[in-house]
Amino acid sequence: MSDHITSEHQIPVLLKQNDPQHHQDEEDMSNDLNGCLQSLDFYMLLLGFNQSSVLQYGFTWVTFVMVGIVVPVGVLLMPTNCLKCDLYQVQGFELVVVSSHASLAASALFCLSHNLRKYGIRKFLFVDQYNGYVQRFSREYVNKIYESKRALVLWFLPCLILKLSREVIRMMYMKHESWWRSCGVLVALTFSWTYVTVIFLSSCLVFHLVCNLQIIHFDDYANLLERETDVLVFIEEHARLRHHLSKISHRFRIYLLLVFLVVTSSQFATLFQITEFRDKVTFINGGDFAVSSIAQVVGVIFCLNAAAKISHRAQGLASLASRWHALASCGADDMSQMRFSNINGTFEAATALSRSVSLESDMEAMNYTPLPTNAQLTSYLSSYHRRQAFLMYLQNNPGGITLYGWTVDRSLINTIFFIELSLVLFVLGRTTVFTTTD
Repeated sequence: MSDHITSEHQIPVLLKQNDPQHHQDEEDMSNDLNGCLQSLDFYMLLLGFNQSSVLQYGFTWVTFVMVGIVVPVGVLLMPTNCLKCDLYQVQGFELVVVSSHASLAASALFCLSHNLRKYGIRKFLFVDQYNGYVQRFSREYVNKIYESKRALVLWFLPCLILKLSREVIRMMYMKHESWWRSCGVLVALTFSWTYVTVIFLSSCLVFHLVCNLQIIHFDDYANLLERETDVLVFIEEHARLRHHLSKISHRFRIYLLLVFLVVTSSQFATLFQITEFRDKVTFINGGDFAVSSIAQVVGVIFCLNAAAKISHRAQGLASLASRWHALASCGADDMSQMRFSNINGTFEAATALSRSVSLESDMEAMNYTPLPTNAQLTSYLSSYHRRQAFLMYLQNNPGGITLYGWTVDRSLINTIFFIELSLVLFVLGRTTVFTTTD
C-alpha cells in the first residue's frame, strides 16, 4: 500500500522527468534544502546542541556552566556602590532570573542534544531522503526554515535592546571602582544573558519548525481528498501522519513539561519577592525580571502556538473528510442510483416501479428508465460504507501533539491559563495585605 501511495504522489514527477528545466529546478531546490539543513546543523553545533562526541559533550557543558552560571553569579555578587536602590534586593531579583534562565537553557541542551545525537538533523525534522517526499516539498521546507530563522531574529532583537538599555541604566546607578570595570560588568552580563536566551529561544523555535514542517504534509493530505478516491490510501496516509505526530510528542514531551514548570516556578518565585518587597519596585531592581520574563513568555508562546496549530490541523481533517463524504454521496453520478433507495430499502422501491411499468397499456408513451443492477447497487453501497468507515476512523483518531495523553489544543491552553491565574491570585492573597487604621 505504501508503494501505491508513493507512486500516486510521484505521477507529476514521472510525467516531467524528461523535461530538462524541471530536472534543473528540482536539483536546485534539493541543493537549497541541503544548504539550509547544513547551516542549521552548524548553528546547532555552535550553540552546543550537537554533542555527538565526548569532547563536544564536555566542551558544551563546561562552556554552559562558565558562561551561563559562573559569570553572571560572580558579577552579581561583586561589591558595588548603589545610590538609589537596595543592593540586597537587587541581587535577590537577579539571582532568581539567572537560575531560571540557566534551568531553561540546561533543559533545552539536555533534551535537544539527546534527540539530535540519536536521529540526526534530517530524521529529527522528518525531511530524510527515504520518505519519498523531499522532492515534492523541498521549496516548502526551505521556506519554513527561513521563516523560523527570521522569527528568532525578530523576537530576540527587541529583548536584546531592552536588556542593553537596562544594563546601561543599572551601570549608571550601581557604580564600580572604574568605568572600565563597569563596562566589563555590562558586557559580561549581556553576553551571558544573550547566550542563555538564544539557547532557550532556539530550542523553542526548533519545536515550532518541526510542527510547521508537518503542517505542509497535512495541507497536502487535505488536497489528497480532492484528487483521490481510494479510501485505503487515505487511511494509510493518515496513519503515517499520526505516527509522525506521536514521535514528535514523545521526543518533546519532557522538554515541554520542563519549560512549563521552570517558567511557572520562576515567575511565581519572583512574584513572591516583588509583593513582599516593601520599597518601590523600579527598572533598576526589577528590570531584569521584566526583560527575562518577556523572553521566557515568548518561548512558551512559540511552543504552545506550534502544538495547538498542528493539533487543530489534525482535528480539522474530520471536517474535510465529512464534506468529501457528503459530496461523494450526493453527487450527480450517484443520484440515478439513490432515487431508487428509500427508508424501506432499495429493492422494494425498484420492484414497485417495475410493476407499475408492466401494468401500463401504452408502453411507448412512457420514458424508459433503466433499473440499477444488483452489481451497481452493491458497488454504490460498498463505496458509501467505506467512506462512512473512514469518516468514523478520523473522528475517533483525531491526532495532535500530546503530553502523556493530554492533547495540546485550545482547551488545554485555556486550562493552563486558568491554573496560572489561580496561582497568581493565591500568591497575591498570601503576600498582599491591606490594613485599615481607626
